[in-house]
Amino acid sequence: MSDVDIGYLRQWVGRTESCSDVLSVRHARLMAATLGISGELFQEGSVLPPLWHWLFFLEGLPPSELGRDGHPVRGGFLPPVPLANRMWAGGTLKFAKPVLLGSTLEKRSSIKSVEHKYGRSGELVFVTVLHEILHDCEIAICETHDIVYKQAGSTVKRVESTEILVPHYIKKTRPDATMLFRYSALTFNGHRIHYDADYCRQVEGYSNVVIHGPLCATLLASFAEEVEGRPLKTFRYRGIQPSVLGADLTINAKKNANDDEMILWTALPDNAISMKAEAHF
Repeated sequence: MSDVDIGYLRQWVGRTESCSDVLSVRHARLMAATLGISGELFQEGSVLPPLWHWLFFLEGLPPSELGRDGHPVRGGFLPPVPLANRMWAGGTLKFAKPVLLGSTLEKRSSIKSVEHKYGRSGELVFVTVLHEILHDCEIAICETHDIVYKQAGSTVKRVESTEILVPHYIKKTRPDATMLFRYSALTFNGHRIHYDADYCRQVEGYSNVVIHGPLCATLLASFAEEVEGRPLKTFRYRGIQPSVLGADLTINAKKNANDDEMILWTALPDNAISMKAEAHF
């Protein structure tokens, strides 16, 4: 019998929280160093690159308020889902106006839905959160974020790609332990799957330390703007299967017949898709 009481968990739908933060030039330069980008590109008034807002509005809780996985104990803003393992599933972002370094922004978040499903790894709960990033009371970024919870100890199964995608543009990357450590530090992400290999293998069923989903999404969004030479209007991404430390990744882009659309994906060494995204300009 399932331990998930979906009716109880849905009592969290509608809960809200808000906070504000300053888009620090120093923090952006540290992110640039993490990705191998010149910090001189980032000055007061520079446009924040897509998805870099995840470096800000961070929550810092004491160890007593963290769970075994390094995430905050559940039951506060997010519902107390009893399934042990938590991952980013994907999301959709709409960019209404650029946000500039040095600006003070507000972030408003609300729980939009809680859904109970069954997948190839067993029982799943999806929690969808709406985030609105505001500058001078106007929405600059509207983000829908999907979080997935699954059962502890369920084996991470490989997903075979049935879709054949031929890229127009390719970039190779090999995230290393230093990059993952720095990104975890910059986003104050204590999730142990990103630094504790024993925990990954023994508890969550991964073969090695997991590359952050949001880091992969950030690389895809940046590549989209690099290839197109225009800022994003919308960006939708979905994790297909985790990529782990030690794997060479390729970042791929394929332009659609409509010049304002692009398909992007990260591919593992055997060309299996790890994350897929759609970009509109």
